[in-house]
Amino acid sequence: MKNAIVILGILLMGATGFAQNKNAKATIEVDGVCGMCKERIEKASIQAKGVKSAIWDVDTHELKLIYNERKTDLTKIQQSIADSGHDTQDIKAKDEVYENIDPCCKYRDQQVIDDHKHD
Repeated sequence: MKNAIVILGILLMGATGFAQNKNAKATIEVDGVCGMCKERIEKASIQAKGVKSAIWDVDTHELKLIYNERKTDLTKIQQSIADSGHDTQDIKAKDEVYENIDPCCKYRDQQVIDDHKHD
């Protein structure tokens, strides 16, 4: 009986490991205003171990991700982005990090946002 419980436990742990997706897809919101922001956001995303693809849209602020759930999760990816100076839907960049991004990328400043609006 004890062996049966141990075997069942091992099987359940194994099934959980296989349930994680190597090509998980997600879309998260990330603040930014320009092409330089796009480069920074995508680079920060890719630097998170396990991220295979990261494409950020300047107009919609949507970051489309493909990542390996066995190696990372959305919180770690969002933290990497916040560490680069950009707010995500769940994690806000620290003020001191935000202040170090290029003045043209100050997405929290309404004047900068207005300057980047497409006509």
